Amino acid sequence: MENKPDEKYIRHLEEFVTENRKQIFKQVLDKRTNYFTVVLEDLYQMHNVSAVVRSCDVFGFQDLHIIQKKYDPKLSHSIAKGAEKWLDIYRYKDTLDTIKQLKSKAYRIVATTPHTNDVLLEDFDISQPAAFFFGVEKDGLSEMVMQHADVFLKIPMYGFTESLNISVAAALIMNHVSSQLRKSDLPWQLKEEEKIYIYQKWLEKSIKSIESIKKKYFEKD
Repeated sequence: MENKPDEKYIRHLEEFVTENRKQIFKQVLDKRTNYFTVVLEDLYQMHNVSAVVRSCDVFGFQDLHIIQKKYDPKLSHSIAKGAEKWLDIYRYKDTLDTIKQLKSKAYRIVATTPHTNDVLLEDFDISQPAAFFFGVEKDGLSEMVMQHADVFLKIPMYGFTESLNISVAAALIMNHVSSQLRKSDLPWQLKEEEKIYIYQKWLEKSIKSIESIKKKYFEKD
């Protein structure tokens, strides 16, 4: 988290949001996780990035990491359906730096790609936090990711087609591991301080006149 939540400020913001909205936020936060996270490496197609953003929200993944070495992907609001508002999206310029940061937070690096030592999705071990890396369909993940990967994950396919669109693959994996996680006794939910901080950000994003409200509030203090 970038900053600690401000309880007094949150109480003030709640005055501008309906009870129903506040309850929805809290219900969604109870189902959010950063036990697993998603990393997109150099995706350039707007619709794929936007679809992954939407899937992260749908399956309760709070964090999304985007590596932008060659491309600066924009989001399509019509595809993401505004889901980007509710996620914490981190952008990087360097793959190795991304890997190091995620490993420092105890994430396993999972390369989603066909490989001689593949683990099938149905056999994936959810007992440790993991960061799922996805690359462009044509070129796949970079050699840097392949060298530092702890796991090579494969989605079983039974037809003539040998690959899936990146956004479809990401959705399938997120759906499976999210479902398995919620059936487990693992500590997958966000910490309370994380929930409060995200709740504060969501309140801010829900108020149209937030800038003037913030100005008046902090000038008063």
